Amino acid sequence: MKILMLTWEYPPRIVGGISRVVHDLSHKLVKAGNEVTVVTYKEGDVPSFENDKGVKVYRVENYMIHPNNFTDWIMQLNFCLTSKASQIIREQGNFDCIHAHDWLVAYSAKTLKDAFHIPIISTIHATEAGRNSGIHDDVQRYINDTEWLLTYESTEVIVNSNYMKCELQRLFGLPFEKINVIPNGINLNNFNGIERDYDFRRRYAMDNEKIILYIGRLVYEKGIQHLIAAMPKIINGYNDTKLIIGGKGGMYDELKQQARNLGIENKIYFTGYLSSKDVQKMYKCADIAVFPSTYEPFGIVTLEAMLAGVPTVVSDIGGLNEIVDHGVNGMKSYAGNSNSIADSVLTLLYNHQLCNNIVKNAKTKVKNEFNWNKITQETYFTYEKAICQTMAEKQAREIEQENARKTAKASNSEKEITRLLDFKKKHAYA
Repeated sequence: MKILMLTWEYPPRIVGGISRVVHDLSHKLVKAGNEVTVVTYKEGDVPSFENDKGVKVYRVENYMIHPNNFTDWIMQLNFCLTSKASQIIREQGNFDCIHAHDWLVAYSAKTLKDAFHIPIISTIHATEAGRNSGIHDDVQRYINDTEWLLTYESTEVIVNSNYMKCELQRLFGLPFEKINVIPNGINLNNFNGIERDYDFRRRYAMDNEKIILYIGRLVYEKGIQHLIAAMPKIINGYNDTKLIIGGKGGMYDELKQQARNLGIENKIYFTGYLSSKDVQKMYKCADIAVFPSTYEPFGIVTLEAMLAGVPTVVSDIGGLNEIVDHGVNGMKSYAGNSNSIADSVLTLLYNHQLCNNIVKNAKTKVKNEFNWNKITQETYFTYEKAICQTMAEKQAREIEQENARKTAKASNSEKEITRLLDFKKKHAYA
């Protein structure tokens, strides 16, 4: 199968979770014998074209014209993506399907679909309404409407959790059978050969301190503010603890101020951006990982922590709620409830046997349910469904057009016979 991936991020550009999903899925599809071409945004000093272990990656720069806002920038990027993809199609032939990732590439996907008659399969990784607990202004409404447009134009839609399937049905009224639940996956070899690096660990905490780890973007929906609010209770119950917050985002200054206001700034370490290697080392150094999101369609970081062997605490919301079984392969807390977060963390700090059981069960679940071989097969099947449906619709249109021509021809013949009979009658009387 010849597949075109449209995405606004692909390694080394990593903004959120889309980049890693597209990267891992593309490589698995190529390994299975497919041809995958990725068209994405060019950021920094990276090549415009790269053969990434069989995946053809084309990167486009955006226009030099300075946009008025982010949505204008995205629209300009879509023009550039469309131009590059059209050139590739003219030079290398058409694709069997387009896999579009989120609203950020919606207009490019629709244009290519209409111009070259290629079915779209879209993955909706998150929604604007979900991220913001509703739609509150015109920009959010524009993004929400673009998400609807992409799902409407798509033959099949992929989401990563049952929670997201329900959300898309509620927001956009999509047919139940059009939405395919395929979870995100993780490379099961991510932590092979990586052991706890004590010198690395000592950069962030003392040997006697237990590390509570958060990795991710510093934005409101990730709930870091609730984790920081839980720290006084955690410290009171287990003094030798330290919270390590890895990542960057718009709430950085606000979160640091929150720590100062609580008088626990010496118990919290903000690492800023961490390279992928340092993220792997950090997981191996952590004693507990906490992901306290208030909105989370899936949560790849949870899989990373579970695979790394770190007992994990998550909110009972979204995809996180589906990944973790409380007390079996992780612990849950009530979303947005700092007191509940503290209770789950303290339970793990004091119960070593529970931690051991959780780690064992978590690794088993990740390997059985979230491996890329299984996910790639399910994605490929969705591509086949979309292509078959598009072909069936095309044949139905052709039959309908042929029937319309036959009906028109029969109608014309009938009119001609009627005219001749009328002519004969008229001349017979004469």
